[in-house]
Amino acid sequence: MKYKKSVGENIFDGFNILLMVCIFIVMLYPLIYVVTYSLSSTSKLTGGFILWPRGFTLENYAASLQVRGLVNGIWISTSRTILGTVVVIIFNSMAAYVLSRREVLGVAFFKKFFVVTMYFSGGLIPFYMVVRSLGMTNSYWVYIIPGIISVYYMILIRTYIESLPEELHDAAVVDGANDYVLFFRILFPLLKPILATVGLFAAIGAWNSYVDTALFNSMTRRLFPLQYILYNFLSTAQNLTAEDLAVGADAVSRLTRKGLNMSITVITILPIACIYPFVRKYFTAGLLVGSIKG
Repeated sequence: MKYKKSVGENIFDGFNILLMVCIFIVMLYPLIYVVTYSLSSTSKLTGGFILWPRGFTLENYAASLQVRGLVNGIWISTSRTILGTVVVIIFNSMAAYVLSRREVLGVAFFKKFFVVTMYFSGGLIPFYMVVRSLGMTNSYWVYIIPGIISVYYMILIRTYIESLPEELHDAAVVDGANDYVLFFRILFPLLKPILATVGLFAAIGAWNSYVDTALFNSMTRRLFPLQYILYNFLSTAQNLTAEDLAVGADAVSRLTRKGLNMSITVITILPIACIYPFVRKYFTAGLLVGSIKG
């Protein structure tokens, strides 16, 4: 027998649908506005509601690539994202494997020790002093080394490892496998869902990071990542000058700082938007396992 909804239930469902549509529009329109503005001719923009480009042009994107230091910033952001994500996955998964083995001496203590660091930290000033004492200020490695270990990522991976059958470990040990073979050849391929989740978190964090540049590399322009260059552009309200771009004054006269801000913003979000669809299924699976087993 088919269930028939009451009038009140239909009204409630309709209200929910309308509310979700409104929330979707509110969240989607800013992205549409940024993309359409960046693809529009400055002379055709008179304000108001924008849903499609006005006077379609790629001039803002061509000029964005001429912003001083932008291409180098793309390289810095890309390299730190790739290298940082790889080392985060490797080191955190190895540490998680050790913490998942109950026979390791002192493992119960180290589990509690690492969790404590999630609640209490030394603070920003001691962190800066440690980084400076290690000689990593004005250095590319300040983007990589301080973020190698994350207790949160470690716990996610350890929880996933503990959800795997213990018989895998026992069978490998009986066959003569040592810890390196067991981890890299047997366990590591099985961690694909949770490693995709951790990798996505780490990649987004590294790609969007600019605070570490402001703290440690603000005097070294060659180490400015893309996000820090965008931050400097957004924080400057004055009109464009020929010093901002590696182009002539005639080209500058056809552009606006807002148009360049919009195009650089699109450039910064495009890589993550392209990568996410390919790792979404692993990302969802990894989060579900962590929430159920944790």
